[in-house]
Amino acid sequence: MGSPSFFSPYRHGFTRVATAVPKVTLADPVANAQSVLALAREAHDAGVAVIVFPELGLTGYTIDDLLQQEVLLDAAEAAIATLAEASRDLSPMIVVGAPLRDAGRLYNTGVAIQGGAVLGVVPKSFLPNYREFYERRWFTPGAGVTGKTLSLAGQAVPFGTDVLFKASGPTPFTVGIEICEDVWTPNPPSTAQALAGAEILLNLSASNITIGKSETRRLLCASQSERAIAAYVYSAAGAGESSTDLAWDGHLDIHEMGQLLAETARFSTGPAWTFADIDVERIRQERMRVGSFGDAMALAPPRVPFRVIPFDFQPPAGDLALARGVERFPFTPSDPAKLRENCYEAYNIQVQGLARRLEASGLKKLVIGISGGLDSTQALLVAAKAVDQLALPRENILAYTLPGFATSDRTKSNAWSLMKAMGVTAAELDIRPAATQMLKDLDHPFGRGEPVYDVTFENVQAGLRTDYLFRLANHNAALVVGTGDLSELALGWCTYGVGDHMSHYNPNCGAPKTLIQHLIRFVAHSGDVDAATTALLEDILATEISPELVPGEEVQATESFVGPYALQDFNLYYMTRYGMAPSKIAFLAWSAWHDAEKGGWPVGLPDNARRAYDLPEIKRWMELFLKRFFANQFKRSAVPNGPKISSGGALSPRGDWRMPSDVTANAWLAELRAGVPD
Repeated sequence: MGSPSFFSPYRHGFTRVATAVPKVTLADPVANAQSVLALAREAHDAGVAVIVFPELGLTGYTIDDLLQQEVLLDAAEAAIATLAEASRDLSPMIVVGAPLRDAGRLYNTGVAIQGGAVLGVVPKSFLPNYREFYERRWFTPGAGVTGKTLSLAGQAVPFGTDVLFKASGPTPFTVGIEICEDVWTPNPPSTAQALAGAEILLNLSASNITIGKSETRRLLCASQSERAIAAYVYSAAGAGESSTDLAWDGHLDIHEMGQLLAETARFSTGPAWTFADIDVERIRQERMRVGSFGDAMALAPPRVPFRVIPFDFQPPAGDLALARGVERFPFTPSDPAKLRENCYEAYNIQVQGLARRLEASGLKKLVIGISGGLDSTQALLVAAKAVDQLALPRENILAYTLPGFATSDRTKSNAWSLMKAMGVTAAELDIRPAATQMLKDLDHPFGRGEPVYDVTFENVQAGLRTDYLFRLANHNAALVVGTGDLSELALGWCTYGVGDHMSHYNPNCGAPKTLIQHLIRFVAHSGDVDAATTALLEDILATEISPELVPGEEVQATESFVGPYALQDFNLYYMTRYGMAPSKIAFLAWSAWHDAEKGGWPVGLPDNARRAYDLPEIKRWMELFLKRFFANQFKRSAVPNGPKISSGGALSPRGDWRMPSDVTANAWLAELRAGVPD
């Protein structure tokens, strides 16, 4: 079979997994096997690779002493044989719970079935026998059971806690299985499974519900997926279980590296299931990146090597919509509460960093250039809060607007209004005379009166602004506050050396452009500023992003040169944080951006920014991103100090990103061109 379509998650390292809870019929394995098959067929039609069902789902969990009845146990084994035969026509690996006998002992097990065969059986390691649980009355603990086989469905089946399942095919992945109580222990079996290579961890559970318990289960699943750098797929018993003394909510959820990907409403009276696409490739990348994961592997080898059971999974042909949420703005979530919390943390990281640097320097003053644009506005808001924290007067912030040949009345007016609103020492320093003189000294055509607006013309202005700020800092015993952001640094959209590239400390260096606007909006509506300042900040937010260096009737729109920041920040996040290939980033970007009506948008984003991008646009702007990102590493190799803000990364050579300045983008460009259709 050939490679899946570009528009299929399976092409890009994803594996579709499902979790399900049928309506159980107590002590009736025949009926329960049919219920499992009905959901497994739906999963097959949806392109699922693995589906997990609840603990003891073939018999029901709440049948107590019936678990030791020969009739029931024989029927459970027969039901497994039925499922194995029916699985010949189904793609997914089906994992069901059943009581199984071995050498005069009874085990609570998870049974993996696929392709007409029982692949293996994993016993529950830890049996709860406290409060409402009495499992040791019926079962033997599976901990320590290794290297064994069972006779099941007419075949010899691997049996033990040393069993993993590895799929071959275009999208390989490895699965580990544990059962309910196992994850509640200090050292869950799934930890060893993850260290042995399992990226997808399944939990067959029959956890009953009491007030608050569902949140505890979510925390356990989320934390185990985070700690094990894995996906954790959870299925708990629900409808049909006995209500004699307990209640059941059918809790289903899927986590990946701490992130909730899918869940269903609890307390369903009938069958329920859900699925999500697990980024197995991202899990492998993260394990490679986090060296302590490998150290743990080396320090805790399994007592008995795992038996890895192979099976073949062929993903469906054709297109398949991605079954997981992808934020359009990875640095700014669409959930309002989470966005507010992120902005609160980012803003205070900036403030704390600048305040600490000023305090450590022994100086009392700051110098900052104010353009009336987004970046300098945020930097001034941070500076004001920093001097407040240090109990210094805001007059100690020496703020300058430095108009050049293309400064607009709107931005200049906003700059003045902002400086006055913040109560800082404000001044204007016109750079045009000095710029004209420098251009004359350079024998530049503009110095002779010709309308030539090349890169030299632009950088003379940008360089002079920074030169003045540094000399003003010398003159006033102050620190120069940087204003350039993470996106500009990634794209090289800054004048190197004595230009906006340089400062004494840059609180914005870890904040991408798509986050800066929300930080300003956060301060505007925080209650820390008055209504007039809020209105001013909203006007600044509505101003088109421009360096304002070239005169003319049309605004010099930055995004027409470097691409939409919405896409370029997306590219930056997935390339530097996860090392993803350009074709995969393009697929994720297309999934997030191709339909403006689907998915959430961050609060406050203007309507004209809520647009769609098609695949050719995404590919074109990514090509530009790659060229600019690689060509401008030399600027990132010499940047001032500033705080890392987002887990998405930073670009300081002393922190997240280290790379030679003379490397080429050829391999990445070739992968993009070959991997993304036109």
